[in-house]
Amino acid sequence: MTGINLAGSTPDIAEENIAKLKQIFPDAFEEGKVDFDKLKQDLGEYIDEDSDRYNFTWHGKGQALRLAQTPSTGTLRPCKEESKNWDTTQNLYIEGDNLEVLKLLQKSYHGKVKMIYIDPPYNTGHDFVYSDDYKDNLENYLQLTKQVDEDNRKIGTNSDASGRYHTNWLNMMYPRLRLARNLLTEDGTMCFSIDNNELTNVIKLTDEIFGENNRIGIIVWKNATDNNPTNIATEHEYIVFYAKNKENVDSQWKSKISDIKHVLVDIGNKLNAEYGDSRLLQEVYSNWFSKNKLQLWPLDRYKYIDIGGVYTGSQSVHNPGREGYRYDVMHPKTQKPCVQPLMGYRFPPDTMQKLINDGRIIFGEDENKIVELKVYAKDYQEKLSSWMELDGRLGSYDLKGLFDQKSNVFTNPKPVKLLKYLFSFILGENDILLDFFSGSATTAHSVMQLNAEDGGNRKFIMVQLPEPCDEQSEAFKAGYKNICEIGKERIRRAGEKIKAELGEKQNGQTSLIDDSAAVNPDDLDIGFKVLELNSSNLKKWNPDYDQLELSLKNMIGNYVPGRTELDVVYEIMLKYGLQPTLPVEQRKVPNTDCNVYSIALGALVICLDDNITADVANEIVRLNRELQPENGMRAVFKDIGFKDDSVKTNTIEILKLGGVAEFVTI
Repeated sequence: MTGINLAGSTPDIAEENIAKLKQIFPDAFEEGKVDFDKLKQDLGEYIDEDSDRYNFTWHGKGQALRLAQTPSTGTLRPCKEESKNWDTTQNLYIEGDNLEVLKLLQKSYHGKVKMIYIDPPYNTGHDFVYSDDYKDNLENYLQLTKQVDEDNRKIGTNSDASGRYHTNWLNMMYPRLRLARNLLTEDGTMCFSIDNNELTNVIKLTDEIFGENNRIGIIVWKNATDNNPTNIATEHEYIVFYAKNKENVDSQWKSKISDIKHVLVDIGNKLNAEYGDSRLLQEVYSNWFSKNKLQLWPLDRYKYIDIGGVYTGSQSVHNPGREGYRYDVMHPKTQKPCVQPLMGYRFPPDTMQKLINDGRIIFGEDENKIVELKVYAKDYQEKLSSWMELDGRLGSYDLKGLFDQKSNVFTNPKPVKLLKYLFSFILGENDILLDFFSGSATTAHSVMQLNAEDGGNRKFIMVQLPEPCDEQSEAFKAGYKNICEIGKERIRRAGEKIKAELGEKQNGQTSLIDDSAAVNPDDLDIGFKVLELNSSNLKKWNPDYDQLELSLKNMIGNYVPGRTELDVVYEIMLKYGLQPTLPVEQRKVPNTDCNVYSIALGALVICLDDNITADVANEIVRLNRELQPENGMRAVFKDIGFKDDSVKTNTIEILKLGGVAEFVTI
């Protein structure tokens, strides 16, 4: 919409269009100007990559872009037997090549994911497992996982002796990041764990895809002690943050999660339960504080206690940066005006008086000290620092605590404490988090733990290639054939452990979980739906002219051998852009042998039976009137399910008169 602005001139339409274009194609801009060659590539017109000007390129970049733009011919098959709490969970665990999975999620989750966290292969020469086939990536995946017999291609590593060490890694990451960006909400955040091997390329690559102006920052994570240093001891990794649109991201990230905060809240509650006299309460706490002060950073100023808990004084009564309110605040003992802050008070007089009445203002010994605002430890919110220290071995300890084994079933998993901490700054209580290099599923574990601590209802989507475990590994010896089996089992065990700990906390047996008294263990979503990447459930027509009649018979209305109605239902859901976590209800049609599947309370109704009658159409109309889906009901049928064209025509008329919005056959 355009019009006259306050300056009396019309808007600059060209600038508005450029701004819109930049949001859709951030990689098509170099130093603020449109790179028309890149824009052509984004729109499917492929050009000669050779150019004298500076650009970030490598061999195969154009093919990698094409790979991201090529539609997937696959689908996601439901695996109820591998899942937990299938009917109620809002979490997903998807087995498959993440490139194909990201393509299949484009409609269902476009603009729906608040945060993407990935811990991709660091390209150390031993951890590279993806080898995309530019002709047919789904076929490549089926071969890698031995779901087809042709060639039996194996998953491999990316040795620096290959001659395309960085190139192979970039060709793997580039299409995946382009697709991932589409899934983020407008205030969404992309987060990488990475080390020195590919840090530079991660920044260049993501600057191109997300736009350099959307880079939020980098955290240096000190996670180890190098006992065998060369020139410089490497004792850290990096965590890189980008926004889909930085202008939409909160200007400040704060977290309520803090280990030291928990300690102070815990001791405050304990001492208040034991001591009723305020003077004795403060005396006992002061003794405890003196003994433990060195371990209380960054809350080592919280040296007071009252019935509300442990607290400190904050100078936030000051007005920052400019002249504030000027008035007298009388000291309660000397009855003289307290010294005013340099720039005055930030609160008006009425607000200040209310704070005094509520006991939220701290006075000094006399009027010569500026008053402070009382701030309780329970209200403390931590900032996200660009440097942090956390022992990386904690990730292995997390797994050992779940699998009860002396040796790890997974190498170098990220600590739950690390990811939970990061997520607490970004994820709202109902947000979705995606991890498409999920590994041992630390991300899922961390999301469930965070929900248990603050009562949130965050959802996770894990995506992992079923990479086989080495036969000499501890995981294989423990019975796990591939990484997905480890990840799924970890989520099962972690969920039960978190739920049990929460119950113990509320029974007063332990205090492992902070601020969790109001969280009902039975309300925690510790389940997950397992979906498996595979080829379409519907047979393709192979036009063998010597067997045309047989080809037609196989094509029309037939599923791939071994597939079920539920497989087809979920494929249709993906085609319609419905999330696979939505409820799917199977209903029997009265007076018939037919069933209908009602998805998302009638948003989509599917009938795949062979004997469709007017009774089926009438039942769908009844459901439409009963459920009244917000955007109307869509109905899908198997095309050969109708006895003849007259039954099909009659069904269409019944549905139209019954207010069904759309009728489709497959």
